[in-house]
Amino acid sequence: MGGATGTGAGGGATAGPPRPVARTAELLGLPARAATPVGGGSICDAYQVLLSHDPADAPGGAGGAAGAGGARGAAPAGEDPPGAVFAKALDAAPADFFAAEAAGLARLRATGAVHVPQVYAAERDVLVLQWVEPGAPDRSAAERFGRQLAALHESPAPSWGTPGEPCYLGPLPLTSPPGPVADPAAWPRFHAEHRLLPLLRAAVDSAHIGPRDARDIERLCERLDDEAVMGPPQPPAVIHGDLWSGNVHWAADGRAVLIDPAAQGGHPETDLAMLQLFGCPELPRILAAYEEVRPLPGRQARVPLHQLQHLLVHAVLFGGGYGAQSGAAARAALG
Repeated sequence: MGGATGTGAGGGATAGPPRPVARTAELLGLPARAATPVGGGSICDAYQVLLSHDPADAPGGAGGAAGAGGARGAAPAGEDPPGAVFAKALDAAPADFFAAEAAGLARLRATGAVHVPQVYAAERDVLVLQWVEPGAPDRSAAERFGRQLAALHESPAPSWGTPGEPCYLGPLPLTSPPGPVADPAAWPRFHAEHRLLPLLRAAVDSAHIGPRDARDIERLCERLDDEAVMGPPQPPAVIHGDLWSGNVHWAADGRAVLIDPAAQGGHPETDLAMLQLFGCPELPRILAAYEEVRPLPGRQARVPLHQLQHLLVHAVLFGGGYGAQSGAAARAALG
């Protein structure tokens, strides 16, 4: 759940705990007895934090670590805070960065279709989530996840994007129409104006994409309303929005738990194409189970179109060959 790019959790005898760990203890009102960096991403510092329920572990004896903010974002009413949580932080994060992620998790949870971690605190400087013990997928878990993802995509969204609410893809902000737009025929304009073209401009400004590739992406945006390119129109559905394999957390109890969303009203094929972009364990079984519930004729030909947004994000953030891959995806989408 997020990336661990910082140093270890302990430090020297005079050093305090890393900031996400200290803030977790403060927000949940319990001292942290141990913390371990967690890898798997490239954006945030992340930790598993073990909390103590022993009053003797609290600074100054009994009473815990709860300060002025100690109750904010704590466990749901009637529940004790857990023994282990996941905490992550991002230096200089926008004020609404972690709030947007928490809202995205709530958006996914509200569908009742997929599993997401419980949110214990969402502050400007830290996000604290339920710790989900990792496991490995098997055939039945993959097929179950495929059916759950199909059910998610049957959940209607009130609009394309998230009008009036923040949304981030990685560290990059995503724009939305100023008001709700749910017309199925509006997706091409939404996708071009609020997803592809802003990312293309950012990639051009950072010199991470060449002129020919940029022109071909612009050409694709001009043809998005052609059904031969975009496929049949459909209304906006609730999607995860950043469903690469690292954001499918396979739990020890056999569940697929979705993390780090850019949840929004979007096109379901975007989630499926993202799963294919960097590979995913048991992917053929996931897709087969999905299409048993929700067939998508001709989808494979549209994969490059729906991967393009994420390739552009990688071009903006990392450069390298992602600009060229973005141009190649646009040309493949055009046929």
